[in-house]
Amino acid sequence: MHDHAPASGVRGGSNRRLLSISLGITSTVFVVQVVGAILSGSLALLADAAHMLTDAAALVIALIASAVAARPANDRRTFGYQRAEVFGALANGVILLGLSLWVGVEAITRLINPAEAEVAGGLMLGVAAVGLIANAVAMWLLGAAQRTSINVRGAYLEVLGDLLGSVAVIVAAVVILLTGWLPADAIASLLIAAMIVPRAIGLLREVVSVLSEATPKGVEVDTIRAHILGTPGVVAVHDLHVWQLTRGAPVFTAHVVVDEEAYATGGAARILSDLQGCLATHFDVEHSTFQLEPADHVEHEAHA
Repeated sequence: MHDHAPASGVRGGSNRRLLSISLGITSTVFVVQVVGAILSGSLALLADAAHMLTDAAALVIALIASAVAARPANDRRTFGYQRAEVFGALANGVILLGLSLWVGVEAITRLINPAEAEVAGGLMLGVAAVGLIANAVAMWLLGAAQRTSINVRGAYLEVLGDLLGSVAVIVAAVVILLTGWLPADAIASLLIAAMIVPRAIGLLREVVSVLSEATPKGVEVDTIRAHILGTPGVVAVHDLHVWQLTRGAPVFTAHVVVDEEAYATGGAARILSDLQGCLATHFDVEHSTFQLEPADHVEHEAHA
């Protein structure tokens, strides 16, 4: 089930517009963080900047996928290009895992072999604060759209990771300023890597669920079956399948057996309308296909 409350203002723009704005914010903060990392000598800030760069690349991927997904259906791709969003999310997840490995290795290396260079905690804190504010704005922009698009959700999760990374850098900077304990910088870098992994795995798990045509999360097949069987004129239902093209685009098919009287008197059209209206109203499934069969119809295949 989805939250259909419309977003207002700038958050109500198209997914591509929101992703473009987020890309501009991310790219700007990336440049600020790289300069800040070089001047302050902070590994955590550099790791957060690398995360920003990865997010910028991921947003580019998301924009391309969003543009491709908007292309209309044709005779070769009858569902259109909505799956392009899923492939974009797949690329985002892989990038996140690769980034976490790199940051983790660099952080451990810094802890084992501490650098002699001093870390400028004040500059580190200021740059991290800028990143925190920018990421909060980007998350706010994507917050509504990510509920219905797996592609936008991938970008949203990466911005969330950046925000948490900025928090870790701020904490490390405060520790360095108050105590002068420089390993806090490397520890913050390690924490950034640790925060990335669960989100990446969660995103990839959702991608696998979509590509394997599993039942969408939150959809109870038994409940749908009960609603169908409760429709006047319906005798039985079989070969029921529910999957999704991408987040927010569920698809449903089923063979429905109707009583002979309804079939003979032309009531099948009414039953079909009731079934489609039920799925759209109660289960948020706009794309449903039903094969109506008379009660004496003999199937030529075994059914699960």
